[in-house]
Amino acid sequence: MAGPVAADPLTIRPIERADRPHWERLWRGYIEFYKSTLPDEMYDLAFDRLLSGDTGEFQGFLALDGVKPVGLVHYLFHRHGWKKEQVCYLQDLYADPDVRGKGIGAALINAVYDAADKAGAPTVYWLTQEDNAQARKLYDQIGVLTDFIKYQRPA
Repeated sequence: MAGPVAADPLTIRPIERADRPHWERLWRGYIEFYKSTLPDEMYDLAFDRLLSGDTGEFQGFLALDGVKPVGLVHYLFHRHGWKKEQVCYLQDLYADPDVRGKGIGAALINAVYDAADKAGAPTVYWLTQEDNAQARKLYDQIGVLTDFIKYQRPA
């Protein structure tokens, strides 16, 4: 797992058990941003998965501005049918609205890039909504837009 990445006063570090209330506040903000809801038991399950240490399970980082948690990222490694190495899926990225545009998202993505490099996963990918203009400004600087369109099974 990647170690802390610091750029005074911003610190990026792995999520720890004691972070639960801060993590939940941030993740609820993320879920609400996407106009969605989850049952409370999903927060328990997701947090336990993040800290399980199980191979193939989600991992995460928190961004702290000084001592205040202001952002999070979740990611996981998985096999890919076209590559020998695993790839890294960055699933959730969120920064508090009052710190957006201050480098929090870039620092969190770079922490995932570092974790992927350490794990030997050359590919890191993620999805966002087409109209997420503020995030896409960052993504256009730190990533490459692909021509893939997502489909999923109907509910």
